[in-house]
Amino acid sequence: MTTVMIVDDEPDIRRLVSFSLKRHGLEVIEANDGLSACAMAETEKPDLILMDVMMPIMNGFEASRRIKENPATAGIPIVMLSAKSQTYEQEQGLQTGAIQYITKPFTPAELVGQVTSHLSGKG
Repeated sequence: MTTVMIVDDEPDIRRLVSFSLKRHGLEVIEANDGLSACAMAETEKPDLILMDVMMPIMNGFEASRRIKENPATAGIPIVMLSAKSQTYEQEQGLQTGAIQYITKPFTPAELVGQVTSHLSGKG
């Protein structure tokens, strides 16, 4: 089964994204900070990571950078999912290895469309 990891410190966001992805047949695992995401990425090997930027312990930019620097997790696509919408913030996310930067708010349908597109290799 295809697995997506949601990394966000806001439980309501994780719940919304998880519900939306599960309705489309995807398996979901969750982390609430960047440090946990790095460890889970190595053990769980998700097919895609949705990464928030502003989180405690380790922000999404640093977590993305570490995941991409680790040979065991470097191939996992990361999509940044954040309220930080300034152009320089989006560029920073892409520079850390993310393949896309989606800004909040988003509709569940838009998010699912982007995720399925990336998982099918068309994103």
